[in-house]
Amino acid sequence: MDINRYRPEDRRAVDALYRRVFGHDAADASRLRWDWQYRRNPNNPGGEPEIWIAREGPAIVGQYATMPVRLAVKGREVKGSWGMDVMVAPERQRQGLGELLFRTWDRNVGASLGLGLSDASYRLFQKLRWPDVGPVPCFVKPLTRRAFRRPNWPMGLNRLVSAMMLPIVKIVARTRPLNAEVRLLHRFDDSFTEFWESIAPRFDLSVRRDAAYLNWKFASAPHVRYAIVALVRNGQTAGYAVYRHLTEPRGRLTLLVDLLTEPDDEPGIATLLRWVDREAREADSDKIRAFAMHAAFRRVLRHSGYFQVKSTMEFVVKINDVDLPADFYERTDGWHVTLGDSDQDR
Repeated sequence: MDINRYRPEDRRAVDALYRRVFGHDAADASRLRWDWQYRRNPNNPGGEPEIWIAREGPAIVGQYATMPVRLAVKGREVKGSWGMDVMVAPERQRQGLGELLFRTWDRNVGASLGLGLSDASYRLFQKLRWPDVGPVPCFVKPLTRRAFRRPNWPMGLNRLVSAMMLPIVKIVARTRPLNAEVRLLHRFDDSFTEFWESIAPRFDLSVRRDAAYLNWKFASAPHVRYAIVALVRNGQTAGYAVYRHLTEPRGRLTLLVDLLTEPDDEPGIATLLRWVDREAREADSDKIRAFAMHAAFRRVLRHSGYFQVKSTMEFVVKINDVDLPADFYERTDGWHVTLGDSDQDR
C-alpha cells in the first residue's frame, strides 16, 4: 500500500471510486465543482490538487481530498487545509486505511481542520486524540410562525406550535433601520484584502479572508449562487455578508453563510444582520440560520432576535507549525468560524 499525492492521470480512477462509494448523483455533483474546488483555489497556486491517494499496485483504493487555506493563528499565518472528501473502496473499509490517509494528511500540513464531520470521521479524530473544540454554535431567527414547523411532526401539532409562537415572532422579526451604508456586490475588490489585513490580528484563529479567497469561494462557485453585500463607512470597506435563500421541508430558509466586521463593531454587525432580515422577508423566508463561533458575533446575533439551537456542525483543528499555550483549544471565543468555511454549503 502506497499513499502519495494525486496525479493528473488519476482522475478517471478517482471518479470511478467516487461513484462506487457515494453513488452516481454525488459523483455528478462532485464533477461539477471539481476544477473550481481543487485546481482554482488561490491557496493552491501550483494548480495541483491537495489530494492524498492510497494505491494498491495499479489500483486506487482510497482518497483524502483537502482544501488548502491560509490560517491566521495568534498573529501568525499558517498553511493549513480543511479535510473534506474521504473515501475508501468498499472491499478495503474497516482495515485502517482511513486512519493512514488522515495521518498522512496531518503530517504534511501546518494546520489540519475538519468541519461538519460524519460520525465515522469524528470518531476517528477522537481516536487520534485531536483537540475537540465542539460544534460551531448555530443560531436561528424566526420570521414567520411557519419557522417552528418540523417535518417529523403531525400537521395538527405544527399548527398548534405555530399559533403559540406567533407573538414571539412579531416581536423578534420586526423591521429595524440600518445604521450604515450597505452595497450589493458581484465581486470583492482589493479593499477587502486591506480590510482583512487590518483586522486579522483581532482573531485568535480564522481563515485568511482576502479578496482572492473571497472571490473564489463566494463569487465564482459553480454549484451555488450567493448574494454578497459590503458594509461601507465614509467610502471605506467595513465588512461584508454572504447569504442565499433555499427551500427546506416545511419552509423557506435564508442561510447566512459568512459575515465579517471588526469584532467590536456591534453597529456594523447589526446593520448587516438587518439587511439580511430584509432580504429574507423579500424572499418569503420563514427563518434565517447562521453559524458563528466568535463571542462578539454570537452576542449581536442574540440581541438581533436569533435563538441558539443545537448544532451538528462539529469542528476539530490541530495546529502543527506554531507553539501554542496549553489552553489555546479551550479558549475559543476569539475564533472566527462560520458555515462558509470548508465546504459545508453544497
